[in-house]
Amino acid sequence: MRCPFCGHSNGRVVDSRSSKEGDAIRRRRECLNCDRRFTTYERIEEVAQMVIKKDGRRENFDRWKLKSGILKAVEKRPIGLEQVDALIDEVEREMFNSSDHEITTKALGEAVMHKLKKLDEVAYVRFASVYRQFKDLNEFMGELKSMLT
Repeated sequence: MRCPFCGHSNGRVVDSRSSKEGDAIRRRRECLNCDRRFTTYERIEEVAQMVIKKDGRRENFDRWKLKSGILKAVEKRPIGLEQVDALIDEVEREMFNSSDHEITTKALGEAVMHKLKKLDEVAYVRFASVYRQFKDLNEFMGELKSMLT
């Protein structure tokens, strides 16, 4: 770390502690050349997770947007918020691995449907009916028949 006063690169850390918000580490440093003290903050660099929409637009992944869609599907079903949060955590872990920071809405929706099918079939059908935008009753019945076989 270069001293902001003299530009010297040798220094020592006098004190380290978490910031008041807990999102950074505050370090009090002392330059070994000019003996002046200064403060630095270390923060985790977050890489934005991006979702590629059907029309090609990209937008930041919004956990709350996903959660609200799932909550509509599980409404009046015996599924708790903890289960919904766990499902979203699983999907996030699978979809946004360390090397991939972009995902299509199609892949995201399919992953959610796969998890919902295991959790609750009624919630799955509700989510699928909105996500897949069934055009008519035949498409909807086809999905139900595939579940029954």
